[in-house]
Formats: sequence, C-alpha cells, structure tokens
Amino acid sequence: MKREEQTIHRTIVQHLRARAMPGCVWWHSPNGGWRNPIEAKIFQSAGVKPGVADLVFLHEGQFFALELKAHGGRLTESQSAFLDDVEAAGGIVACAEGLDAALRKLERWGLLRGRVT
Repeated sequence: MKREEQTIHRTIVQHLRARAMPGCVWWHSPNGGWRNPIEAKIFQSAGVKPGVADLVFLHEGQFFALELKAHGGRLTESQSAFLDDVEAAGGIVACAEGLDAALRKLERWGLLRGRVT
C-alpha cells in the first residue's frame, strides 16, 4: 500500500509542476522516515510536527492541506489531528483516496489548470 501512495504522490507532483495555477505555492514536508534517536530529538526541538499533510498549498491567501491515501488507506491519529487543526484555523483540508480523487480535489479547489478527470 505504501508504494501505491508514493506513486500517487509522485504523479500529483508531476501534475502540479505542469498544471499548478499561477501564484500557487505548494510543498511537501519530509517528516516521515526513519531517524536515529538523536536526529529525531533535534527535528522535534526544531518544530517538526507529526501528521503534517502530504501536500500543502497557499493560493490567493488561502491555505490548503491534502493528505493522500492509497485505496483502502486510513488516516493516522496525528494526520487526522493535523487536518482538524488546519480546518479550525480557517484552512481547507481533504483526505483523497486514490489518484483520481486527489486530482478532482485539486481541480475543485482551483489549484490546477484544466481538467483531466
């Protein structure tokens, strides 16, 4: 399932590079992965936040957070908490299951030019 999620993520990034709306700022925060205990503590003290969405966007003064999931994937507690916090702060959030759902969400949010779905 993890590989499917990585494939979805990479494909979304390709679409963003080709189709992102002018003025749309987006990024991925590489919070995951294995860290040795010392490095993990350093990252934690620097403000790394567990559960940050796979892709975040700023466009026309609005903040968006998109969590990507493979088919059948589920949010972790920290991912759910992050999305709840962003929404409570006035941001727009979604969890998209599969590539088509993610592309539709980005198109509906007005972050991608054109339409493929």
